[in-house]
Amino acid sequence: MFSSRLSCQPDRIHRTLYTISTLAVSLAFTSVPAFAADLEPQGKPPVAIAIHGGAGTILKSSMTPEKEADYKKVLTHAVKHGYTLLQEGEKGEVAVVETIKILESSPLFNAGIGAVYTFNGEHELDASIMHGGSKNAGAVAGVKTIRSPIEAALLVMNESPHVMLSGKGAEDYAKENGLEQVDNSVFDTEFRKQALDKAKARMQQASNGYGLQRGNERFGTVGAVVLDSEGNIVAGTSTGGMTAKRYGRIGDSPVIGAGTYADNESCAVSATGHGEYFIRYNVAADICARMKYQGLSLNDAANTVVNDVLVYAGGDGGVIAIDAKGNVAMPFNSAGMYRASIDVNGNVKVAIYKD
Repeated sequence: MFSSRLSCQPDRIHRTLYTISTLAVSLAFTSVPAFAADLEPQGKPPVAIAIHGGAGTILKSSMTPEKEADYKKVLTHAVKHGYTLLQEGEKGEVAVVETIKILESSPLFNAGIGAVYTFNGEHELDASIMHGGSKNAGAVAGVKTIRSPIEAALLVMNESPHVMLSGKGAEDYAKENGLEQVDNSVFDTEFRKQALDKAKARMQQASNGYGLQRGNERFGTVGAVVLDSEGNIVAGTSTGGMTAKRYGRIGDSPVIGAGTYADNESCAVSATGHGEYFIRYNVAADICARMKYQGLSLNDAANTVVNDVLVYAGGDGGVIAIDAKGNVAMPFNSAGMYRASIDVNGNVKVAIYKD
C-alpha cells in the first residue's frame, strides 16, 4: 500500500528531493566564506611602541616611592598616547613625535623642559628622527629657542633637503616654518641647576679646570620607536645632552646611525647613554646591521651591541629597539633605564630598574 501511494505521487517526491538537495548545496556554499574568514587576520594591522626616558645610575634605594610613581605615570601616559595614535592609523613619525613631546614637556627627563644646563648656564638641545621605509631622516643640534626639538627634527626630515641643521640656522629654519619659539629660560628647572652647580664645583677642582663628567652627568635622553599600521618602523630621540657640556658639544642623539636609526628591513633604534661611545661605535646602525647581514634576532643583536661591544669599549647606557614584526628589545648595561612598551597584543610594560 505504501509503495503504491508513493508511485502515485512522483511529482511530490521529486519536488521534496530537489528542495533538500538545493538546501544542502546552499548551506555548503554559504559556510565556505565563514570558514575562510576564520583563517584571515582579524582586526586592525599590528602596531607596537617602545619608549625610554634615559639610562644611568638609577637605583631603587635612592628613589622615593612618590618620585618613582611620578616617573611611571609620565611613561605610562606617553606610551599609551603613542599606541592610541598608532591604533587610529596615524603614521609612525607622527606617533613618535607626539609621544616624545610628552616627555619633552616633563621636567623629569633631560629633554625640553628639564634639560640639563651647559657649563655656561644655558640649554642646548638636540633631536633626530628616521623613517625605516623611506630611509629619510632629520636632525637638529645645539638649538636653544625651539620649544620642541623633535618637532624641528621632523620638519627637517619632511621639508628640508638636508639631514641635520644646527644652532641659529636650525632655529631660523624652525621659526620660518612656524614652529614655536621660546626663551631659553623656559627649560630651566631647579633640580638641573643644582646638578650643574655640583658638577662645576667638582670639575673646577681638576688641574685643567675642566675635568670629566661623571655618572648621571653624562646621561639623559628620551626616545621612541614604533611599528605603524602601514608596516613602517620609525625611531626618534631628543635630549638636553650632558650636564656642564662646553664648546658646543654634540652627543649621539642627533647623529643618524649613532643615537637614532631605522630600516624596515631590520629594526628601529633609539639610544641613551654616554654619547661619545655611541658615536664611536655607531651603536644604533650596528644593531640593525647585525640583524640585516648576520641574520640575528632583534634581541640578540641589541644585547650583543649593548652588553658586549659597549661594555668592552667602556661605554654605558641602553637602547630601545623594534623590528618590522613588532618585537621589542630594551637592553641596558647601566643600573637602570626609564622605559615602557606596548606590544602587538596590547601588553603594557613600564619599568625603571634592572628587574
